[in-house]
Amino acid sequence: MRILFLCVANSARSQMAEGLARALLPASFEVVSAGSDPGTLNPLAVRAMSELGIDISDHWSKPLEQVSPDTADLIVTLCAEEVCPIVPGTVQRLHWPIADPAPAGDIAAFRAARDEIKARIETLVPG
Repeated sequence: MRILFLCVANSARSQMAEGLARALLPASFEVVSAGSDPGTLNPLAVRAMSELGIDISDHWSKPLEQVSPDTADLIVTLCAEEVCPIVPGTVQRLHWPIADPAPAGDIAAFRAARDEIKARIETLVPG
């Protein structure tokens, strides 16, 4: 199964989701993330993930076109207050409206987003 996590900047939420999914889901799952308007990986997202022993420091923000969205089996959008990227086609979709932690600018907001994403990814674990 190929999962695509999407948000706008691909700098925090979708990056954390990608890292968490790789750590929590079986190796048979292919996991990628992208954004409709990619920015720069947020250092606080890297720090929040490192607290769980997950290193996303080598991740980078990718545009949607770079990850072949048409090959995804599941697309998960993580936008709350902004307009989520739209990918046409018939594919299973989930929407997780998680607030962008970047405007808060503190590690607590990133931890909260990380923990909510983790809880949701755990529901995808087979078995």
